[in-house]
Amino acid sequence: MSIVLVDARNVQRSQWPNLADEDLLALARAWADRHGHRLVLVFDGRAPGGLVGVEQLDPITTLVGTGGESADAWLIREAPGYDDAWLVTSDRELRELAGAGATKLVGGGSFLRDLRD
Repeated sequence: MSIVLVDARNVQRSQWPNLADEDLLALARAWADRHGHRLVLVFDGRAPGGLVGVEQLDPITTLVGTGGESADAWLIREAPGYDDAWLVTSDRELRELAGAGATKLVGGGSFLRDLRD
């Protein structure tokens, strides 16, 4: 089982109109359940439900609302602490800074397409 760290706003902005927070959460949870992965969805500012902080929603889903910190900064700091982790973002700089230890890098648009398949 891999842990999939998701730059949530990056995934949302990969299509127009942008995907709503709750829709991304629902699609990602269903995808993770189908594929046997754990998710850490990291939102700039507030996560769905107005969350600021970290909350374990269920055995496979962790939700992060970064408050005044950027999701990029959170991922750069926290990603090295996860073993066997994927990083989902199309942000090149974030891939370089947080993705060095990732077992797989996935673009935001590619991930969104996978969520919908």
